[in-house]
Amino acid sequence: MTFVQLIDCRTSHFDEMNRLMDTWVEQTKGRRTATHTTIAKDRGDASHFVEIVEFPSFEEAMRNSELPETDKIFREMVALCDEMPTFTDLDVVRDEQLYAHTARRFFETLAGSGELSALGDLVAEEYHDHDPANEQDAVGLDAMRQEVETWRGAFDLGFTIHEQIAQGDRVCTRWTWNGTHVGDFFGIAASGKRVTMTGTTIHRCAPDGRIAEGWWQYDRLGLMAQLGALDALEQ
Repeated sequence: MTFVQLIDCRTSHFDEMNRLMDTWVEQTKGRRTATHTTIAKDRGDASHFVEIVEFPSFEEAMRNSELPETDKIFREMVALCDEMPTFTDLDVVRDEQLYAHTARRFFETLAGSGELSALGDLVAEEYHDHDPANEQDAVGLDAMRQEVETWRGAFDLGFTIHEQIAQGDRVCTRWTWNGTHVGDFFGIAASGKRVTMTGTTIHRCAPDGRIAEGWWQYDRLGLMAQLGALDALEQ
């Protein structure tokens, strides 16, 4: 779960503090675990600043705190503050951009050749998959893995993401799929043909950022035509 720390401080030495932070960033390059940092100034109080620091998880934030440079910089920062800064630790329970990033990683994982155990970081155990091409929905992470293995066994595949729209806990992704037919696909023997298919997927994400449900729409008929499965019907 993504973790955010808010550092609230008052200082009349902001320029010095800013240079101090630049020093810390340089000294911890390659070892700090923060993924994004924002510093904001209070419009009503020029001495009031809030730093927003994002981490992949609380555990990664603790690793960051344990760096010797972090402790040194903190003590120097306190000396520049007009009063003791306050820290607020927050677990992120909703982040639309995080959900879009998770959906993109999901498609990258499907198209890769790596172990599907990686899906566990992206997909909830109780995942519910709605695919109109299947007689029954795939329910559960294991069922989703089996579905992916079916496609991987039939095609050397890849996805191109054209656009994503995130709203609330939903992410809509418009994609193009390309694959080489290298294995049996529902009774159609490997042909070596290069095929393509367009589609759209809507994902619903859980508060922890993982994908809990998916709805697919894609040109399955067009794919079957490219594989020659409709040739007999056209004669």
